[in-house]
Amino acid sequence: MKLNVGIIERVVRVMGGASLLVFAYMAGQPLAYLGAIPLITGLVGFCPAYRIFNFSTKCYKKGECCTIK
Repeated sequence: MKLNVGIIERVVRVMGGASLLVFAYMAGQPLAYLGAIPLITGLVGFCPAYRIFNFSTKCYKKGECCTIK
């Protein structure tokens, strides 16, 4: 499994997913438990949807642009 989520996006996904999970727990909103998806993809660094569309935000070389491959 090749990583396809860049570091900045990983941080945003983890923070957003954790926030949604806390909101789901505190407010009792079951739909907010979907926050587990960005949390997990942020922690792992791999997004299956990016794989399907052959997209990556991870830069493997310094100065390389993150583009659709």
